[in-house]
Amino acid sequence: MTTREAVETHRARGLRRLGRHLHRHIPYYRHVDPARPDSWPVIDKAELLANFAAMNRAGIPLDAVRDALAAGESRIAGHAIGHSTGTSGNRGYFVVSDAERYVWLGTLLAKALPDALWRRHRVALALPGFSRLYGAAGGGSRVMLGLFDLGEGLDRWAGRFATFAPDTIVAPPKVLRELALRGLIARGTTAFSAAEVLDPVDVPVIEAATGRPLRQIYMATEGLLGVSCAHGTLHLAEDVVAFEWEAAGGGLVQPIVTDMTRRAQAMVRYRMNDLLRLDPRACACGSALQAVAAVEGRCDDLFVLPGAAGSVTVTPDVLRNAVIDADRRIDDFRIVQTGAAAIAVAIPPGADAAAVEAGLTRALARIGARAAITVTHGIPPTDATKLRRVRRDWRGDQSSMSAV
Repeated sequence: MTTREAVETHRARGLRRLGRHLHRHIPYYRHVDPARPDSWPVIDKAELLANFAAMNRAGIPLDAVRDALAAGESRIAGHAIGHSTGTSGNRGYFVVSDAERYVWLGTLLAKALPDALWRRHRVALALPGFSRLYGAAGGGSRVMLGLFDLGEGLDRWAGRFATFAPDTIVAPPKVLRELALRGLIARGTTAFSAAEVLDPVDVPVIEAATGRPLRQIYMATEGLLGVSCAHGTLHLAEDVVAFEWEAAGGGLVQPIVTDMTRRAQAMVRYRMNDLLRLDPRACACGSALQAVAAVEGRCDDLFVLPGAAGSVTVTPDVLRNAVIDADRRIDDFRIVQTGAAAIAVAIPPGADAAAVEAGLTRALARIGARAAITVTHGIPPTDATKLRRVRRDWRGDQSSMSAV
């Protein structure tokens, strides 16, 4: 789609079709006006889990999904099931039909590999949960999929990965970085960062290995949300998802998403926890789909610090940029709010701790915030699920919190 008018027309048509389906087949939405998407309730994870059976067409209860997954099963009542990594404290669960798996995979491949109609590809998927769920749909005659389970650990499948020799990789940035450092990514490979926030420190390491610009795939339990074009711009998947926005401060927005393609389980006006910085500029690729300057983090990781006039909310990009800019030798870090006015920072050995402390202090002062900053050398081991370099552990209701 090359004009915003076309995007909006497509969105209106998709929401009308979805409204009719919700009204007829999804009990939770039986009493809503199918022609008034703006009147449909805005929900969050707690609401979805509390009404799980009423939000899927087959009436599958949440406990049945949990029990099946705990028993190692991936299907129930003719549907594929799965869950999120649960890094925000509680897992999200989902139900999808086989047809929806093909739609998801087809949409992803069409956006990421538009030349797949005339060129064969070997695509490695190394993603938490998604590999098993959607990889089972297969890749077609021109796309061979290799599935690599992050839960097993990279060491378990590194040899198989090398033998598979992918020309395209979709993986979290921490995995792409590790593969690059081990020399397992061939030059000329197209790499897509997915499933985690892409921090600037990871980009040069990965691009040095591939010799190509690093691209992104923005997806979550809620669905496929965006894919970078060949120019490197992350475009939202507005052809399949309707987006609404809530201001989150600091120029960031929080998305409310409606997947217009899902029929087995409703994902309608779902308030996500993500923080995005939208890009108002037109992309050279010609697409009118909304561009995203950065996926900055999660609302859970907004720091709340004291200031002269009360509490000040600090966005992850402010903290991240202050640390990276303090010393160019910093190629990894952790920033954690550990108390009401306390921040713990971990940086690599040899990096300038004093410069980091001074840089963070200045950055906070510019927005009227203050905190006691502790800087230590040595990066703690990476979590087995999602890497969060900026993390708020302090919640205001605990006497002591974990540090880095």
